[in-house]
Amino acid sequence: MTSRERMVRALRQQDVDHVPCAFMSFASLRARCQDAYEVVRRERAMGLDSMLFVPTSWRDQRRNHPDLRGLPVRLPPEVETRLWTETWPGESCPVLYKEYHTPAGVLTTAVRRSADWPHGGFLPLMDDYQVPRAIKPLVTSASDLDALRALLRPPDEADIAEFHREMARAKAFVAEHPVLLAGGWGVGADMVGWLCGLEPMMLLTADAPDLLAELLQIIAAWNESRMRPILAAGVDLFIRRGWYEGADFWSPSLYRRFLLPTLRREAALAHEYGALFGYIMTTGALPMAQLIREAGVDVLIGVDPLQSGDHPLETLRDVLGGRVCLWGGVNAAITVEESEADDVRQAVEHALEVMAGVNGFVLSPVDNITSMTRKTWQNIEVFVGTWKRLAR
Repeated sequence: MTSRERMVRALRQQDVDHVPCAFMSFASLRARCQDAYEVVRRERAMGLDSMLFVPTSWRDQRRNHPDLRGLPVRLPPEVETRLWTETWPGESCPVLYKEYHTPAGVLTTAVRRSADWPHGGFLPLMDDYQVPRAIKPLVTSASDLDALRALLRPPDEADIAEFHREMARAKAFVAEHPVLLAGGWGVGADMVGWLCGLEPMMLLTADAPDLLAELLQIIAAWNESRMRPILAAGVDLFIRRGWYEGADFWSPSLYRRFLLPTLRREAALAHEYGALFGYIMTTGALPMAQLIREAGVDVLIGVDPLQSGDHPLETLRDVLGGRVCLWGGVNAAITVEESEADDVRQAVEHALEVMAGVNGFVLSPVDNITSMTRKTWQNIEVFVGTWKRLAR
């Protein structure tokens, strides 16, 4: 099988010639490469299966939305922004204050510019770094929703045309280097967390459930406008990020009420275009496993054996194995980056043993290899070597 055939068959829970190994994210390798195409070539040279993700823009090219991959997020031309720095009494850090003036009203946000703030004097529209530093989140009440609708515009024709040009290059590359062609990201509650904060997001479930439901509908409509051009271009796999959709935040009953209907619609939309639907959830997945299965998800990306719960790999195998592909199996930050070579070897052996005989497993560190140390790279060699020895 080619790598692409092997990955697609694994994602469809079909027989493969051997267990594929594709790193779901490999930042320390990306840092050594010029672009996403070089990443794929170097992963293939290591013997790994790989995926080419489109759009291929890297984090520093997504200034307004660094943690949301996908088509560019641009403000409508009629929206004006004001950004300045203030000194607030009782605050040890300067405060970045930003206003978005839309035809439907003004949205405001303020964050602490801490010593580790990565954006200089700029404040993105949405970003993980804002969440713990926000003094005033962007969306705090129902009165903000009309302005938010005015702020979130669908991708414009120029961005879609540029994406089509990139897809032409990506398809030519995949024809020469047959690897999985993936696209995305979809987003739901993660975006609520960026706009409102994570604790306020969960308080809304009790204090203002109608506001939360309406906000999620606004995000879902905007998200669909970003999904359709990518799906229409013909990717093998569309991926939605759900790092903030696990049981660390949501109970199963709240998940069923607020998140499951949209997730089900998005999976069906991907299938309508002939694509598989992937869902990233690296922690808090065990209580949601049955709901993920109900949603029609094809692959759960980020199956971490060190997440909370009893025997996570075995549990997810028993609930989802043969029905939803499981992508992961070994922790990245603790096991691959910090542990000894024998620990890495045993972790790979354990993952392959647990998933033996299961149609639909892709081995990967979860969720990202970011360290550049010599020890990490030696452990990666042990990881890959152990997989090559046992995968068949």
